[in-house]
Amino acid sequence: MPGQTMVDADMQSAGFRQARLARKTALVEDYVELIDDLLNDGQEARQVDIAARLGVSQPTVAKMLVRLEAEGLVTRRRYRGIFLTGAGHDMARESRERHLLVEQFLRALGVSEASARVDAEGMEHYVGKETLAALRRALDVGLAAFMQAAESRHD
Repeated sequence: MPGQTMVDADMQSAGFRQARLARKTALVEDYVELIDDLLNDGQEARQVDIAARLGVSQPTVAKMLVRLEAEGLVTRRRYRGIFLTGAGHDMARESRERHLLVEQFLRALGVSEASARVDAEGMEHYVGKETLAALRRALDVGLAAFMQAAESRHD
């Protein structure tokens, strides 16, 4: 906007670095969380199921599984599917917790359940720890009640 001074270069580059890192890890986190969901639902995590749920081709999934295995997040057993390592379970849990917190916050703001779920899927990867802590504090002190009261004043 005209008249605004630019943000300090170090602060601006820190923001861009955080966004690049989030883009780099978002896909990995989505795969690991989906594998965990499939396993927790009592299903096998198979390449064909992952491809169908993510809307990608099986060769795309195969490439990512090689990467996940190299990063120590999954193991694969021939004819038995894909399993998470301890590090994979930790990543899935952390990703799921971030997703649920962002989704709860959006719902407290009055966003529909469907929109909150979809939006949280993208936002969860880009929100830093400080912001997540602030979202949690806002929910803990009753953001939903505050927002409902504010909404009723506007009606």
